[in-house]
Amino acid sequence: MVYPNLDVSEMFVEREAQRSSMHTRHLNEQMVRVLKTIGYDVGFQKGTGQYLFDREGARYLDLLSGFGVFAIGRNHPVMRDAIKSVLDADLPNLVQMDVSTLAGILSEKLLENVPYMDKVFFANSGAETVEAAIKFARNATGRNEIIYCDHAYHGLTYGALSLTDDTNFRSGFGPLLQGCSVVPFNDLEALEKALSSKQVAAFIVEPIQGKGVNLPSDDFLSGALALCRKYGTLFIADEIQTGLGRTGKFLAIEHWNIEPDMILLAKALSGGHVPVGALLTRKSIFDKIFNRMDRSLVHGSTFGKNDLAMAAGIATLEIMKHEKLVENAAKRGAEIRLALQNMIPDFELLKEVRGKGLMLGVEFGPPKSLRLKASWNILESANKGLFCQLITVPLFKDQKILTQVSGHGSHTIKLLPPLTITEDDTKWIADSFRTVIADSHKVPGAIWSLGKTLVDNAVRKSA
Repeated sequence: MVYPNLDVSEMFVEREAQRSSMHTRHLNEQMVRVLKTIGYDVGFQKGTGQYLFDREGARYLDLLSGFGVFAIGRNHPVMRDAIKSVLDADLPNLVQMDVSTLAGILSEKLLENVPYMDKVFFANSGAETVEAAIKFARNATGRNEIIYCDHAYHGLTYGALSLTDDTNFRSGFGPLLQGCSVVPFNDLEALEKALSSKQVAAFIVEPIQGKGVNLPSDDFLSGALALCRKYGTLFIADEIQTGLGRTGKFLAIEHWNIEPDMILLAKALSGGHVPVGALLTRKSIFDKIFNRMDRSLVHGSTFGKNDLAMAAGIATLEIMKHEKLVENAAKRGAEIRLALQNMIPDFELLKEVRGKGLMLGVEFGPPKSLRLKASWNILESANKGLFCQLITVPLFKDQKILTQVSGHGSHTIKLLPPLTITEDDTKWIADSFRTVIADSHKVPGAIWSLGKTLVDNAVRKSA
């Protein structure tokens, strides 16, 4: 049988010029419109490590890393070899009426890094691990309620969305999962009030919130864990974005020396190639779900332990260990944070730089000078958080740095680069931010002309 040409890389080259038209016709037209409006439709052709290359061959520094997926950088050769080795081996993948050798190996390697945990459940994504955690918590405790924090983001499937505090994501999709209630982040008094009913199965929290890069107070996570123990509630640490070295520790919770009942991982574990999620928990919890032979399949995920995903996870952990990427995240993150913090006295629009490791938030806020205040207020009245686009767009177009505002209506730009960035990259970041922030303080100026364009677009959308 003669097959047509299935060289997918060749297909990419042949059809690249049609990417926008194909998406407009068959996929998300609004995303195409967004990219064209802000000038991001450059047609990326290649990705290597922390760098992207557009159709003109220009090199960009990626501070978004696919929402944290590419912690080891794009197209790492060791990762590619690991995946190829699985494809070349004709392994008996997903037999289902068998157990997976590679899943056993990846579980072993994960638990070596988190020795107080005993069991691993594999899924296909971070949102799937959140869904599993909800089910595990309710089954293990016999309780119904789940508590989460304001400004939280836990995913967009129905259970995960029910724990995501963002009306922009939730609007139009209700009613959501019953029994889910929100408490303020960093408010132990409110948390205790919620837990005191003894009806709460679990409290789920991001150790550092992705939306806004909000850090917990020194006593919040340890205090929350103590309250969970007091009232019989399980503590779930959502480390889907913060885990696997992102914050300069293998897990972000290590900064506060706590040991939760469940830990959720995904994103970076995939190596950027094969989606995978992992829920780590204690045997006492796991055994309440899978408590009899006839319940051995009571929860699962068809592709959850597929060999390609397991190989990607194994390779990711080995690359991180061999290249000391956790240590690099701590070092480079500290350098970037210090360089940006040192700019605060020079720029009235720059308010705070916060975070740990290579998860950083650069926050802007209202100026004091009358001329800047007038321009700021025009932007804010058109669309809250619009000012940050005056930073991210010139960072991209003029400085060749890809980054993103940390959430809808936010004044914080989030930096989430691959953990492979170098000293030269940190200088690139610092110099670029200084240039663009300095330009944002010039009124009138090119950046505020961009602001007028964005305001006009926002007004047209609302009309």
